[in-house]
Amino acid sequence: MKVPLRWLAEYVDLTLPVEDLAHRLTMAGVEVERIERSGGDWDNVYVGLVTAVTPHPNADRLRLATIDTGRGEPQIVVCGAPNVAEGQKVAFAVEGATLIDAHSGERRKLKRSTIRGVESAGMVCSNRELGISDEHDGIRVLPDDLTVGTPLTEALGQTVLDLSLTPNRPDLFAVLGVAREVAALTDRPVRSPSADYPAAAPPIEESAGLSIEAPDLCLRYVAALVRNVKVAPSPDWLQQRLQSAGMRPISNIVDVSNFVMLETGQPLHAFDFDKLAGARIVVRRARAEESLHLLDGTERRLAADQLVIADAERALAVAGVMGGGDSEVSRGTTTVLLESANFHGPSVRRTAAALKLRTEASTRFEKGLNPDLALEAARRATQLLVEIGGGEAHAGFLDAYPGRRDPVVIDVPAKRLHQVLGVDLPRERIVGTLARLGFAVTDSPDGYAVTAPFWRSDVTIADDVAEEVARIVGYDVLPSAPLTGTIPEPQPQPLRRVMAEARDALAAAGLVEVINYALSSADAIERVQPLTSISETPPLGVANPMSAERTLLRTTLRPGLLDTYAANRRHQRGPIGLFEVGRLFLPRDGDLPLERTLAAALYGGPLAPAAPGAEPRLLDFFDAKAIVQALAAAMRLDLDYEPSEDPALVPGHAAALRLDGDSVGLLGQVHPDVCARFEIDDEVYLFELDLDALASRPRPAPRFVEPSRFPAVAEDLAVVVDEATPAAAVERVLLRQKLVESAALFDVYAGAPIPEGKKSLAFAINYRAPDRTLTEAEVARARTGIVRLLQKELGASIRDQ
Repeated sequence: MKVPLRWLAEYVDLTLPVEDLAHRLTMAGVEVERIERSGGDWDNVYVGLVTAVTPHPNADRLRLATIDTGRGEPQIVVCGAPNVAEGQKVAFAVEGATLIDAHSGERRKLKRSTIRGVESAGMVCSNRELGISDEHDGIRVLPDDLTVGTPLTEALGQTVLDLSLTPNRPDLFAVLGVAREVAALTDRPVRSPSADYPAAAPPIEESAGLSIEAPDLCLRYVAALVRNVKVAPSPDWLQQRLQSAGMRPISNIVDVSNFVMLETGQPLHAFDFDKLAGARIVVRRARAEESLHLLDGTERRLAADQLVIADAERALAVAGVMGGGDSEVSRGTTTVLLESANFHGPSVRRTAAALKLRTEASTRFEKGLNPDLALEAARRATQLLVEIGGGEAHAGFLDAYPGRRDPVVIDVPAKRLHQVLGVDLPRERIVGTLARLGFAVTDSPDGYAVTAPFWRSDVTIADDVAEEVARIVGYDVLPSAPLTGTIPEPQPQPLRRVMAEARDALAAAGLVEVINYALSSADAIERVQPLTSISETPPLGVANPMSAERTLLRTTLRPGLLDTYAANRRHQRGPIGLFEVGRLFLPRDGDLPLERTLAAALYGGPLAPAAPGAEPRLLDFFDAKAIVQALAAAMRLDLDYEPSEDPALVPGHAAALRLDGDSVGLLGQVHPDVCARFEIDDEVYLFELDLDALASRPRPAPRFVEPSRFPAVAEDLAVVVDEATPAAAVERVLLRQKLVESAALFDVYAGAPIPEGKKSLAFAINYRAPDRTLTEAEVARARTGIVRLLQKELGASIRDQ
């Protein structure tokens, strides 16, 4: 929200320097994001008076304008603007001024020049040359009340507060609302604008009708009728107000509705009354297959749950969002019906999102305006239409108010105020602070009875009132005190702990964490697995998706990871390792989705060559398995690997991860067909781990083992086992021998001279005792025991060649 200080000063005296005012507002919860100043580049530009206009002796389209600068002799300039005329106040730039070139858009320093044989002493400027707007059809004509010779920076320069507002304060989306804040902070009165006007025409009920058919979506509708208006450009003061607040002037009728919206926070809309069938307004839901041509030139098909403003025959506007082109005010408009209504905020938000139309009006309605504001804004706008448009107002208003509510009196116990503020403020200070904000305060048996003003729809409970007192008094004034009472016992959160451990372990293994959207689409999910493979129930969809790619709650982390991998592969030559710890949502029939938390990772690409000139090695299954083993070690998991199948993985290159016999994840190579759907050429390996399953399981506590001071005995052992016997089964037997410190598989071989149906597994074994150096005899006995166990449990034999 942009708040020009000149406009703000019309409603409240500004007694603080702008920087101090911005600080006070920010400390009171009205954040001033930045202070903008216009006119800073208008050095050597002054208010001038055109005293004469004569033809150029050597050019038919040029004229010579004599300018009184108020700073010495009049100056003659060559001017091609069609609207320059004697008696005008203009922006006159002298030599040395920096202006915007109207053709190139670049800033250039003005120099004296000779045009068709006549020396031009300066330039009479347009809006574009001054940087005010893109208008360059003619020169900028200044108000008559400006003093000749005044620097343009002083005459037109603006200081604007750019506010970053929270959704709970719709009153601050209005200059008058900000004025109330300033008045409360500086203890100054607010000067509310006049809304008095003569009602010269007959009562409005004799000329127009109103009905609300959807009272749940329209809480109040106020309409005013003004006849004999003249549509024309707005006066300079009104155009300047709109431009300084970031809006473009259009015509006096439209500008009045925009001005009052910025002033009061209440959106308004003007209809050409003569284009309304039946001379009546009907507020209703859209009909089936109804469409509407909007002011932005588009044709929109409406849904049955969207509210429209209609006449007796057709829809005229999308309520709270945008008006229609069939009833817009034009040059030929003579009678204006002015709408000032209050619409259901969530309904306006849904409609604006569905139509992809976010306007200044919808932004305000979404935040929940008070219906009482509608009549106040209608009075003010009608007064301006009579004053600026030269019209005659019909007496009264059409006012349907199905959402009428009595003002809520908030009981604020003094004890609660002390509890929230942490200090006992004098009663006079509390009442005075609230009164400056517009609150009505009376005594109650245990404190205060407070009634919020109609513009403060966000204040509903005692703590809201306490916050108002605190922020106006000043948070820095309130004393700081240490917390009292017993610190609550920490609540165990095993899932959060497991998630943190998984993140730390995967990052330590060299993978990079990514965070993808929890929303996906049916197309993205089906690129990795059919939707029906997850559940017969379709995934839960979003009622108002922001885009076609974000329509469903994701049922897998794979599409997001593969998309991210593909995006990074286009910019990176080496290996890529990505992981995500996030939730997926498994659909359930007749119930909300089942939420599961997974750690998932992708790993693939070429490693750097081991030596100069060598070929780079591609990452393989065992590189990915090494990361899983590092993760398992860090999380103290004794994982087993079993062959598995998954439609997204290569058959024979996939393993289920089991913990105590239960499946807790998988590891495997992503199928080339799946990779191709994401435009990935690498061999990519996928790992998934169900963190919910781990969070509910006991795990051994971390245990420190003192490193042995005695040397290890290293020995290789090759055993022949059935082809179906996993290496992990052999490894478990090896590790059961108490002297075996570690056993690492380093070779797998099948073929002659190994019998058919068998394979050879070679392990590097380290023997070590914690209290002594092992002898050869002890190692031999340990080896004999291992061989005996292998033969007994796995039918293994020692490979002798």
